[in-house]
Amino acid sequence: MLVNYQGQLPEIHDTAFIAPNAVVTGDVRIDAGASVWYGAVIRGDVSPVIIGKESNIQDLCCLHQSPDKPLVIEDRVTIGHRVTLHSATIRNHALVGMDSTVLDGAEIGEYAFIGAGSLVTPGTQIPPRKLAFGRPARVVRDLTDEDYKDMERIVQEYADKAQSYKKEHQ
Repeated sequence: MLVNYQGQLPEIHDTAFIAPNAVVTGDVRIDAGASVWYGAVIRGDVSPVIIGKESNIQDLCCLHQSPDKPLVIEDRVTIGHRVTLHSATIRNHALVGMDSTVLDGAEIGEYAFIGAGSLVTPGTQIPPRKLAFGRPARVVRDLTDEDYKDMERIVQEYADKAQSYKKEHQ
């Protein structure tokens, strides 16, 4: 469901998929091929939210922000089930695992992987191509070729699945 907030209606690319029971409100831009899955809530009622091409926001995620601190998700990013993101930057091809929380001013580097259940505290910088997890999240190792393949497989599966669902819901 798209909701107007103070005259601002979300901007959704024609090829993006928004599940029927997802809620997207206010100053939100969702780019080509991106997907927002069942039960997700994206509120652009404080600052902008930008979701890049072919990124997937999985079931039950909560995306929000603080004043003057946008939430930016770049291209081909995977945001796992029940993730909370708040005024953070998630770079291209990153993956944030299920049940994780990423807080204000944190930046997840390109191709970085945040393990399930992690807490990325305010202002934390996770470098590109690293695996980080824990509460608080800490870098534990470099990613392997197998990790990259798995991350790309997931993002492509969601991009393909989104287009199938989009056809079914038209």
